[in-house]
Amino acid sequence: MLASLAGGVGAAKFLAGLVRAVDPADLVVVGNTGDDDEFHGLLVCPDLDSVTYTLAGASNQTLGWGLEGETFACLDALDRYKDDTWFRLGDRDLATHLFRAERRRAGASL
Repeated sequence: MLASLAGGVGAAKFLAGLVRAVDPADLVVVGNTGDDDEFHGLLVCPDLDSVTYTLAGASNQTLGWGLEGETFACLDALDRYKDDTWFRLGDRDLATHLFRAERRRAGASL
């Protein structure tokens, strides 16, 4: 068993390489939750999401965060209401946070 600490985009890239050299079943990742925060009523876990998206091959390589092919229609609509939109949550990324909220209400941990 191998344990790795992970926080952010750099750790996500490191883990993407590590799982090519080590059986993922033998790897435990301890993810940083220190940057977690609530936006628009949803818990956002940027470091956990960066690791998840990268390992799934779905991360946005251009931006370095979020999902590939992301759009921001929902955030743009919130901006019209003068809601705080500095933290750029994409439409597909919002689905992650909605799903996380549902799972946590059902008793799942992060």
